[in-house]
Amino acid sequence: MFKDMESRMEKSIASLKSELATIRTGRANAALLDHVRISYYGSEVPVSQIGSISVPEPRMLVIAPWEKTIIADLEKAILKSDLGLNPSNDGAVVRIILPELTEDRRRDLVKQVKTVGEKAKVSVRNIRRDANDAVKKQVKDEALPEDESKRLQDHIQKITDRFIAEVDKVVEHKESDILTV
Repeated sequence: MFKDMESRMEKSIASLKSELATIRTGRANAALLDHVRISYYGSEVPVSQIGSISVPEPRMLVIAPWEKTIIADLEKAILKSDLGLNPSNDGAVVRIILPELTEDRRRDLVKQVKTVGEKAKVSVRNIRRDANDAVKKQVKDEALPEDESKRLQDHIQKITDRFIAEVDKVVEHKESDILTV
C-alpha cells in the first residue's frame, strides 16, 4: 500500500517539475517550447519532433527544422503560443531571443509557479486521502485493529509531509531561478 502511494506521489512531483520547466526564467531553456505544437502533415506535433532545438547563448533558442518548408508554420505556432516570444528566421533556422524579464513579469511568473505548486500539493493530499480511506475501510471490515489503523495513518501523514516538503523545495528553487537577475 505504501509503495503504491509513494509511487503516485513521486509521479505528482515529476509532473510538477515537468510543468515548471515550461515556465520561463531569465535563461533560455529548450523545455520552454514543450507545449508549443505545430501542424505537420495533418497532425499536431511538439516543436521538438520537427527539428533540433539548441541554446547557443543564455538568452537565445535556435530551432533548426528538418524541413525548411515549415519555417513559416513554426514561427506562427510560436507567436500563437502564450509564451510572448517573437521568433525570427534566416531561411534555415528560427531564432528566438528571450527579452529581459521585467520586475512585474517576474512577480507574475512567481505567482504562476506558486499556483502550480499548490496544485501539486492538492494532488499529494488527494493521494493521502485515498490511502487513509483504504485504511479506514479495512478497520470497518474488521480486517485491521483500531490501534494499527492509527499507526498506519501516522505513517501515511509522515510520507505526505515529506512529499509536501519536496514540492515546497522544487517551487522555491524555481522561484529563485525566476527572481535571479
